[in-house]
Amino acid sequence: MKPTHPGGKATRILVVDDHPLVRQGLSDLLRREPDFEVTGEAASHGEALQAMEKTGADLVIVDVSLKDSYGLELIKDIRARFPAARVLVVTVHDEMLYADRALRAGAAGYLTKDEATFKVVEAVRQVLRGEFVVSPKIAAQMASRLAQHTSGGEVSGRERLSGRELEILELIGEGLSRQRIAERLRLDVNTVETYRARIREKLQLKDANELLQYAIRAHRSQDSGI
Repeated sequence: MKPTHPGGKATRILVVDDHPLVRQGLSDLLRREPDFEVTGEAASHGEALQAMEKTGADLVIVDVSLKDSYGLELIKDIRARFPAARVLVVTVHDEMLYADRALRAGAAGYLTKDEATFKVVEAVRQVLRGEFVVSPKIAAQMASRLAQHTSGGEVSGRERLSGRELEILELIGEGLSRQRIAERLRLDVNTVETYRARIREKLQLKDANELLQYAIRAHRSQDSGI
């Protein structure tokens, strides 16, 4: 099989996920290909950027949720600092909302983890060829949403949330306090509270308790799809 990297060299790949078993599984799959070289693994935003500085990977596999940041912010940073690198998202999030945000941030592909075992190698090759890759379930959601927009359908509350607001909603659903969220995202507690207020307004929730219950339900529904 011919190497996919220009010049006959193996394609260098960095795997970024905060779950060790997921990183290992993806890396093992990719290492079976003679024209792929897994040059590193990272569990966080900071580790990923450090690894990119050292290895100059041609392609980065990224999860949407990382232990120290939102994966979408990492995608933006990679595309800004290493514009030649391609990004493929592999995540548990199987909603169009996340896929749309990831593609807007600069990702060239979006797969869910339940299909990665069977499709990640071909998805990597497609992305390296300059193609865009989206899982069939996400593609169907996108088509349905496009039809709804065309027919004048309303935008859902969560679609109105910014990337940071969506991230904070997820962390609320995980049970993190304002202080913990502030520490994790390196924000001031008052800034977190401002985001919480904006989220309540956009989702039309009357108080902090309704926000918490909404966030927990959203988190549980996402977990049930893993």
